[in-house]
Amino acid sequence: MKQIELFTDGACSGNPGPGGWGAILRYNGHEKELSGGAAETTNNRMELTAVIEGLRALKEPCAVTVYSDSKYFCDGVSKGWVYGWKKRGWKKSDGKPALNPDLWEALLQEMARHKVEIVWVRGHNGHPENERCDRLAVAQSEAHKQKN
Repeated sequence: MKQIELFTDGACSGNPGPGGWGAILRYNGHEKELSGGAAETTNNRMELTAVIEGLRALKEPCAVTVYSDSKYFCDGVSKGWVYGWKKRGWKKSDGKPALNPDLWEALLQEMARHKVEIVWVRGHNGHPENERCDRLAVAQSEAHKQKN
């Protein structure tokens, strides 16, 4: 399996509001930047979308290390919350609806194709790739703000 590094970040101006996501794929010294956004979204939706789109861009099953500053994403998977939510019909342990089930479902589908390791990084702390992803995400957020 190819060893891939995936760096991701999401941004939102207001929550909800115009948002963006950025991702950097790195393989064997080569990098590819991806980004996108939405006019009305949340930061958590953009964080999840960055990971989904990064994994989706891979054409074959890979061993992927995902670097994210999103505790929502990292803990949701690493602590197994998403699996419990899905098992309970997208409800949290307190019976309230889990947020963003559409994106969690898409994420689980993409993760099933790959061997995924998740690494949490502190955001806005000088991590070079996280800072680049943040700039991509903020640029998309600003672009979608202009459209409103």
